[in-house]
Amino acid sequence: MRTIESVAELRELVGREVAVSEWVEITQERVRKFADATDDHQWIHLDVERCQRESPYGGTIAHGFLTLSLLPMMMASAMQMPAAKMSVNYGLNKVRFPAPVPVGSRVRGRMLLMALEDIPGGVQMTWQVTMEREGGDKPVCVAESLSRRYE
Repeated sequence: MRTIESVAELRELVGREVAVSEWVEITQERVRKFADATDDHQWIHLDVERCQRESPYGGTIAHGFLTLSLLPMMMASAMQMPAAKMSVNYGLNKVRFPAPVPVGSRVRGRMLLMALEDIPGGVQMTWQVTMEREGGDKPVCVAESLSRRYE
């Protein structure tokens, strides 16, 4: 867990990898719950037997948006900013899913602070979050995430 005490400390971190999250297991139950929550029941996520027969992945895979939805949790588990009054998710600039996440995999996020700009009452941070799969050779998600920290 990385603790960032001040905006001044944040400014020194621009351009650097700041934190790496813990590994998160992608279970079939997690995928099923996400499918139910989003009404996305495509067979490549849920039908284990069909995937073993027909999918190029040899089994079920996580939804790309499930992978992306782990981003806030990964960031919160990897770093904290206790002096901030409030931090909010402000959006995304760019998201790509270069590789699938087979069910049973573990993923984690690497956070690089790309930019920091002043806004009224605080700062806006642009993070490049690269999610990797344990044992994988390509990232499973690369996202530019915007968040705001208020003092």
